Amino acid sequence: MKSALGTAVVTGASAGIGKVYAERLAARSYDLILIARRGELLDAQAKELIRRYDIHARTVTADLSQREELERVIATVEADDSVSLLVNNAGTSTLRASVDVQGRLLAEMISVNILALTQLALAALKGFKARNGGILVNIGSVLGFHALPISSIYSGTKGYVLNFTRGLQQEFAESNVYIQLVLPAATATDLWEISGVPLSALDPTHVMSVADCVDAALSGLDRRELITMTSLEDERLFLAYENARSALFTSAQSGRPASRYKRRP
Repeated sequence: MKSALGTAVVTGASAGIGKVYAERLAARSYDLILIARRGELLDAQAKELIRRYDIHARTVTADLSQREELERVIATVEADDSVSLLVNNAGTSTLRASVDVQGRLLAEMISVNILALTQLALAALKGFKARNGGILVNIGSVLGFHALPISSIYSGTKGYVLNFTRGLQQEFAESNVYIQLVLPAATATDLWEISGVPLSALDPTHVMSVADCVDAALSGLDRRELITMTSLEDERLFLAYENARSALFTSAQSGRPASRYKRRP
């Protein structure tokens, strides 16, 4: 029998955050559609979750940076009216000076982190709107707030995720669709090795385990938080940021140049 909770779609599900999300959602009795590039790992993951949790799970092997493969995944999401949750987790990173990020690396980062996330979110939301219910989880990063000398492109993509998701939250605020933005800090995934900065280069006290990150994010989901910063202890800091952001936007609404830009005689 199909799950009463519906089907959760998890991208980047063969390792790291996506793999743990898949396990946790299976434990909650969601059926699963698991998406990743590494098909053998994905199939092994699905078989193990079916065995352990007696759920339905299927896999879609796809590279979301490739147009045709992304369209195949979008079609899968749109065609299945049991989809009730999407974890938009797939992402890639290259941490180096921006002028050194060229060609395939640049295209892949923008395609996966921005284009694929956007189109999959909209595909899921189309169904959620029609059924007046569903959960969208977009995985961003604290680097959406901040840029380093080696993170300008990656931070730019995560800044997009932040603002795109916040806009969606306002758009669906009066509906039964819940949209969560998750903003982890450094997390012990293989994305660091892919990015060119090994985990061993980081202060281990600043690195969260994948399990802790996902469990914190799911706790935030259960609390229906709009934004979950998995490692932020003092929530007042984020409230101060929000107040300052709102005041800055409001103060910028003027039809006159600021006095500092006026020509002096």
